[in-house]
Amino acid sequence: MLRTVSLPLIKEAINNLQQISNMFKRNWITRTLSGAAVMALSMSLLSLATVPVLADEVDEAMAEEATALALQPAQMAADAGVEFADEYLEMVAEHGDYAFAFDFFVVSMLWTVIAAAFVFIMHLGFATLETGLTRQKNAVNIMTKNVFIISAGLLTYAFVGFNMHYPGGPEDWNGFFSFGGWIGDLNEDFTFGYGGLGLAMTGYGDFIFQAMFAATAATIVSGAVAERIKLGAFFIFAIVLVAFAYPIAGSWHWGEGFLNRLSVPFYDFAGSSAVHGFGGFAALGAVLVLGPRLGKYLPGGKMRPIPGHNLPLATIGVFLLWFGWFGFNGGSVLSAEPKALGLVFTTTALSASAGAMGALFFSWILLKKPDLTMALNGVLAGLVGITAGADAVGPGASIFIGLVAGLIVVVSILAFDRAKIDDPVGAISVHGVCGIYGTVVIAFFNPDISLVSQLIGAVAFCLFAFVFAVVVCLILKATLGLRVSAEEEEEGLDLGEHGQEAYPDFQKATS
Repeated sequence: MLRTVSLPLIKEAINNLQQISNMFKRNWITRTLSGAAVMALSMSLLSLATVPVLADEVDEAMAEEATALALQPAQMAADAGVEFADEYLEMVAEHGDYAFAFDFFVVSMLWTVIAAAFVFIMHLGFATLETGLTRQKNAVNIMTKNVFIISAGLLTYAFVGFNMHYPGGPEDWNGFFSFGGWIGDLNEDFTFGYGGLGLAMTGYGDFIFQAMFAATAATIVSGAVAERIKLGAFFIFAIVLVAFAYPIAGSWHWGEGFLNRLSVPFYDFAGSSAVHGFGGFAALGAVLVLGPRLGKYLPGGKMRPIPGHNLPLATIGVFLLWFGWFGFNGGSVLSAEPKALGLVFTTTALSASAGAMGALFFSWILLKKPDLTMALNGVLAGLVGITAGADAVGPGASIFIGLVAGLIVVVSILAFDRAKIDDPVGAISVHGVCGIYGTVVIAFFNPDISLVSQLIGAVAFCLFAFVFAVVVCLILKATLGLRVSAEEEEEGLDLGEHGQEAYPDFQKATS
């Protein structure tokens, strides 16, 4: 049984707080300081007061008295002139069920914005990974695209994406499409019960966390089309993809759309299909329209390897992505609920590790040498694979999922090369193929998840993304042009598109 609270202790503390408040009610400065102190201490008393409510055996009268006593400091803070205290007391009256979870709400909101910052760091990881796996003559171009993606992604998600992604309950829209608009003041109707204890955050906390996800889809495409796409054409493609395609598809699942209305709802915890599969198949559509890099595939069916120029940079990128994934998956708990959070961190780490081991040793067998780039993509494959079910499977299942993802990504990368589909960073295999795998495989480990629903969801996301990308790229190809000239590609996009070199004090950027 949990410990109980001492009523005399609370009463004594309140008396002391009352004396503090009276001592400092002389001018507006001391009144504000004393009120803030009283308000802060009252929150601690509120946490104490909730303990009997959570106990296995409890005196209800005692719990009610403790709660009433602990609320007195909040009223004292309001009397002392603390604006937040007034707002808090109003919420107590309207949402009493949530008011007693104030400490949990604050911790959850703090974790949400920290997780959003983790996901932001992933964009640095994508930038360094893509740059390291491509040639130095295109490094400035890669970095520029990644700066644009996160910046444009956040803005477009604010203008239209968020309210398109979450258009309302099932009764408010048809489940397939609802046009969104400006986010507006998400604190206008601020309560601790924004989404209940299952979504313990403010509206702005919800927005910024989801906004960091939105740009990821275009970042996945960036690596796959590297070294030959026109910068302006890519900018337009990325804006349209992030502003419209991603939130429309995401609303089918996370916005209570048609996938959420299946007899057994589609399940994708943090986006193996909704984010990664979507981005991977958008990349496939763009690459098919764009074509391979010059000199990649030779007559007679031969392939010329085009190695990346900086594997240390690529390795740093993968470790940054792995770090950020703890926010990507961990933040998707949508609160600081300890049981789920610990499980998600564990399954995420184990799956990534198993993916690395699977890809490293499998590539050693197939290629006769242990390939670092395969191992790096194995880490990412394990992460993508577990993202759909990080909270729905146990540690053993997560190791299996990651290990198989590491094997799949090696086979997939080699298969795409043999099919002459040029993907410099392996994004289609890592995010697209392993995204589908991760979405489907969890149905075999969790009896509450339907294999049919998982297949429907995975196909819906990936097919929509593929068709959308093909159509947009064909339009760009017919109008602005999609691909740089052969001369510019040979010289390098850094000089052709930017007039800059990433390493001007070293050798010329021709490789």
